[in-house]
Amino acid sequence: MRHKRLEHRFVEHIPERLQPGVLYVSMEYATSAHTCCCGCGEEVVAPFTPTDWKMTFDGETISLRPSIGNWTLKCRSHYVIDRGKVKEAGPWSDEQVEAERRRDRMSKARFYGQSPNVEPQAEPALPTNELGFWRRLWTQIFGRK
Repeated sequence: MRHKRLEHRFVEHIPERLQPGVLYVSMEYATSAHTCCCGCGEEVVAPFTPTDWKMTFDGETISLRPSIGNWTLKCRSHYVIDRGKVKEAGPWSDEQVEAERRRDRMSKARFYGQSPNVEPQAEPALPTNELGFWRRLWTQIFGRK
């Protein structure tokens, strides 16, 4: 990891050009941005929402949770920003990434009261009267078997 620490700057608007090693935080737009900590130079944006990232400011440093997983970037870097320090979190397999994406879609769907966009199950659908309680409830709420 090229950047072991990120200096934070509170800004109204995220600048067009990001300075490496700086975590820009816009409270007005509830988001942060920085260049990837691996040093590849790609822009990384972390929005603050109930289902995305949480930012903690302790008066001196900033932490972001959960980890930053740059799965769509060539570098596929993965790290945590904890009190301004960058801690490498290690690589994830494609299966781990896809499982997290499914979990994220489900979390957003639950929070926003929408039907999740999930892939069809490989297993055959059972008649409704043979489904378990949770599957019947899921079907009633989201209209999927």
